Amino acid sequence: MTQQADMTPLSKEMQDCVQACMTCHSVCEETMSSCLQMGGKAQMQIMRAVMDCAEMTRMCADMMMRRSPLSAEMCAMCARACDMCAEACMSMPDDAQMMRCAEACRRCAETCRTMSAATM
Repeated sequence: MTQQADMTPLSKEMQDCVQACMTCHSVCEETMSSCLQMGGKAQMQIMRAVMDCAEMTRMCADMMMRRSPLSAEMCAMCARACDMCAEACMSMPDDAQMMRCAEACRRCAETCRTMSAATM
C-alpha cells in the first residue's frame, strides 16, 4: 500500500487502523441513513455523534494514508469521537443498525488509540 516509490509502505498496524476507520465511516454513513428513516425516533444527540464520527474516521484514514505529521493527534481525536458515537448508539440497544455502528466504533477507537501512542 505505497503511495510513491520513495515512501515506505504503511505498517501493518497503520493498515489495520485505516481499514477500521474506513469500515467505521461506512457503517456510520449507513446509520445516518437509518436514523433519517426513523424520523423523530432518532435523537439529535445520536445524529450529531454519528455525523462527527463519520467525518473524523474518514479524515483520520486520509491523514494516515498521506502520512500527515498530525496523524497521531488525529487518531487520538478519532478514538474519542468513536467512543462518543458508540455510547450514543448504545442508547438504542433494540436497533440492530445502532448496535452494528457501536461495534464498528469500538473497534476503530481501539486501533486509533494504539496508533495515537505509536511513532508514525
